Amino acid sequence: MSTYHAETIWTRDATPQDFLKNRYSRRHLLRFDAGLELPGSSSPQVVPLPWSDAAAVDPEEAFVAALSSCHMLWFLSIAARQGFCVDGYRDAAEGLMARNAAGRLAMTRVTLRPAVCFGGRQPTADELQAMHHQAHEECFIANSVTTEVRCEPVPG
Repeated sequence: MSTYHAETIWTRDATPQDFLKNRYSRRHLLRFDAGLELPGSSSPQVVPLPWSDAAAVDPEEAFVAALSSCHMLWFLSIAARQGFCVDGYRDAAEGLMARNAAGRLAMTRVTLRPAVCFGGRQPTADELQAMHHQAHEECFIANSVTTEVRCEPVPG
């Protein structure tokens, strides 16, 4: 069993904002356990500018990226074990936000579009499909999309 940590940090900006009227910056900081920090924000498709930051990573993008990254890492491992040398991998992944069966907004579909370049021996179309299928089956994030999410507030 492994545990992973991420910190989300937000403070109200000193610039004139009316927090109680929902007019405040959604820009925040995402900090990961190795010290990497990324600017975060709500999606401008969810919260209009200027209250969001289009240049920052939003949760929806991070979700799509996590699925894409996990799939790629598994695919690379599987290809190496099967004797295929991957020279390049690029995925133009896309997530669709829509109403789910319960009528709530959710990421209802994520489509991965990996393009893989191989050096040396090339896999057949069936071998390539099988490696992607296995990568999907092994992907921790894909296996977690129905995970339980708990909220355990602590004193501020």
